[in-house]
Amino acid sequence: MSTTNLLDAIRIVIENEKLASDSYAEAARIISNPFGKQIFEELAAFEQYHFEQLTALVTSLEESGQSLDYQGRDFPTPPVFEIKAAEEPKLKSVIKIITEAMDLEKEAELAYAKLALRAQDSQAYGMFRRLSAEENMHWRILQDAYWTLTNLGTWTWIKP
Repeated sequence: MSTTNLLDAIRIVIENEKLASDSYAEAARIISNPFGKQIFEELAAFEQYHFEQLTALVTSLEESGQSLDYQGRDFPTPPVFEIKAAEEPKLKSVIKIITEAMDLEKEAELAYAKLALRAQDSQAYGMFRRLSAEENMHWRILQDAYWTLTNLGTWTWIKP
């Protein structure tokens, strides 16, 4: 993959990260349950971090042709409490928000895996593999939230 094609592909995922961050921030605003709100606030911050790191990567590739040593980011440790879903007055819309977010995370995971296969150096490969793994972690967190809300009637957040 040429550098130009790589930059174009990275610019696309940068746009996707910004949209994901904005979407999660909006979901956090809509969700009334403090536990669910916290999950989506953390996801918004994580996607904003991806946006910033990828933007820095594009700048580095344009200026010096060098990839960055991406350190990644860990998801914070979840609180140990559960809140009954009955406290979430818009449960159906929350479930829809979660399922749409899960779809976005799977798409992002796949996009980064594909970029890793086309990376031109080991740092870029490592960065895209880590980004793919982080998106998978987000999907698992959302999957746990979906399952516990629909089956147990509680918000839970399990450390992936």
